[in-house]
Amino acid sequence: MARNAIVTGGTRGIGAAIAKCLKEKGCTVAANYAGNEEAAAKFKNETGMNVFKFDVGDYDACKAGIAEIESAQGPTDILVNNAGITRDGMFHKIGPKEWSEVIRADLDSVFNMSHNVFPGMRERGFGRIVNISSINGQKGQMGQTNYSAAKAGMLGFTRALAQEGAFKGVTVNAVAPGYIATEMVSAMPEEALKKITAQIPVGRLGGATEIGDCVAFLAGDNAGFITGAVLSANGGQYCAA
Repeated sequence: MARNAIVTGGTRGIGAAIAKCLKEKGCTVAANYAGNEEAAAKFKNETGMNVFKFDVGDYDACKAGIAEIESAQGPTDILVNNAGITRDGMFHKIGPKEWSEVIRADLDSVFNMSHNVFPGMRERGFGRIVNISSINGQKGQMGQTNYSAAKAGMLGFTRALAQEGAFKGVTVNAVAPGYIATEMVSAMPEEALKKITAQIPVGRLGGATEIGDCVAFLAGDNAGFITGAVLSANGGQYCAA
């Protein structure tokens, strides 16, 4: 599929795997990043993909960043809203700062990016927006009220915007990963990883490329009849109704 794609938070972890999968499918991919210059430079050198630094939590920065990307590679056909942060803590211990930072980076960013590409997708009669939520946005997680709220809000956004875009050829879907073997997760103590793995029926962590494959499918030309859907990729750890 020769399409132009943007992946936010696309130079590390799950985002990097998504960007690589889309490139393998024939897409021209721009990877956004927030601040890790070393990781972004390494990703660019390894993949040959263009990287663009801007704050997805800032609407004007997104508008300018998307304009720069589209100047380089053309109109956006595929948007993957992957960028996000965590500021974990029990609810009685987190403050407005920890709440606002996560909502801004994880949920406001979805509006900021989507709002700047959705009109063009409608006009051209084709678009794919894929939002990367989380198992914890489906079931909740102690110590992550901020993150769970943001990721759950992403699912409501997905279902609502899907209804607006459907008749214009724009699909909006979400992928909700479980525990994935990213660098951050793999660095956890062995005992903690064993406890997590014990809760996953398939008996292992997921692979980042498995999430990338989910996104590539939903972003493809053959997925035009799928919209407003949430694809759970968690090894059977949580089965949403």
